[in-house]
Amino acid sequence: MMSAREKMPRVLIVDDEAVVRDSLGAWLRQDGYQVHTVASASEARRELEADGYAIALIDIQMPGTDGLTLLPELLARDPSLTCIIMTAYASVDTAVQALKSGAYDYLVKPFDPDELTHLIRRALDHRSLQDENLQLRGRLEEATQAPPIAGCSEATKELLAHIEKIAPTDATVLVTGESGTGKELVARTIHAHSLRRHGRLVIVHCGALAEGVLESELFGHEKGSFTGATRTHQGKFEQADGGTIFLDEIGDVSPRVQVELLRVLEEGRVTRVGGSRPVPVDFRVVAATNRDLRAMIESGDFREELYWRLNVVPVRIPPLRERPEDVPAIAEFVLAELGRKMNRRGLRFTPAALKRLRGYSWPGNARELQNAVERAVVLSGDTVIDACDLPGSVRGGEPQLLPRRPAGQGGPVTLPAGCTLEELEQTHIAATLDQCRWNISEAARVLGIDRSTLYHKMKRYRIDRDVEA
Repeated sequence: MMSAREKMPRVLIVDDEAVVRDSLGAWLRQDGYQVHTVASASEARRELEADGYAIALIDIQMPGTDGLTLLPELLARDPSLTCIIMTAYASVDTAVQALKSGAYDYLVKPFDPDELTHLIRRALDHRSLQDENLQLRGRLEEATQAPPIAGCSEATKELLAHIEKIAPTDATVLVTGESGTGKELVARTIHAHSLRRHGRLVIVHCGALAEGVLESELFGHEKGSFTGATRTHQGKFEQADGGTIFLDEIGDVSPRVQVELLRVLEEGRVTRVGGSRPVPVDFRVVAATNRDLRAMIESGDFREELYWRLNVVPVRIPPLRERPEDVPAIAEFVLAELGRKMNRRGLRFTPAALKRLRGYSWPGNARELQNAVERAVVLSGDTVIDACDLPGSVRGGEPQLLPRRPAGQGGPVTLPAGCTLEELEQTHIAATLDQCRWNISEAARVLGIDRSTLYHKMKRYRIDRDVEA
């Protein structure tokens, strides 16, 4: 067991004068420190290699290598070492040189024992704060890490290389791809590898909010600006100050909010709803959509100026059907994560199950794959997931409950007999969402209801809210 003395910080004294070494050593030992003294730079190098120290008191004037030359050498050997320079010949030039070389402080001989004790304690407090800061940064790094983008296809390798290239920049990114391809995961990965990773990643699902609500969420509002505004609200852009804001489903934003977004992106300032004072904000934008924004520009539904502001660096995520070789890797990753969450270690697929997974076209992409694997794990009573545990559509031996239609096309649908009206409505809504590639606005239009009603029914029937990811 470590003694109290062994836990005390170790101090190295480097001075060619024996009387200084003896007096300093005696003072610091009285304070409880472990002290070792050496008379030259060469001895200091050997001692530092042999053992670790928290503090080094270094004299400037010494035969051979002087203290100012020794200082950077010792810091190169141990960057965590806190060095204090001592000299009887004080000058502004030597003080500045010592501090620029990495010294914590500068002490002029002769010095008072109380002054030395105070300086040592302050240096140790500084070192402790540095250590704590490094630990917190390490924890923050772990917390901000995005799940890995699994896959071995050439398309995935190109995607990862592209992300690695653009992440350290501050460029605005527009991520495109079908629903369920993992657009939010890409946004998280970009943020986690950016210079803003210690700031917040603020996620806004633009398509899930009505126009007035979205405006307040994005830009904030002042107290009393509208009925129910009982206090000042900081918007998402302000919350993302110093970090990244992810605007999901950007294609569903109304023309009026598009104008406000363009102004914020151009000026880097936000004016809260009901306010008059612009608030400066520093953020990076990553936007995502599954819609064809160029076609929306042609139809007048999306502002061209906003498109070019967002599409500085385009990132396209290919659907799973274009990279079937990625399916086993993604499925294995999902299975391992589920095993940890459900405390079911040792889960694995049979070769037959992996063959079925790879052979399916995955119209719902990675989200559908995750859903299929989770369902198989829940329903299987074994650690081995076989082909028979997979959903019928994946096995290929069972027809879909409803026939698929191209996205956005209506028309009658043949429903199975013997179902209740609620079951028919649930089935029809799920099929329409699938046919519209989970575009909420388009599905609501096809169904003849508004978006809020559709969200209510999805929640009621527990239909997965398959919005942009």
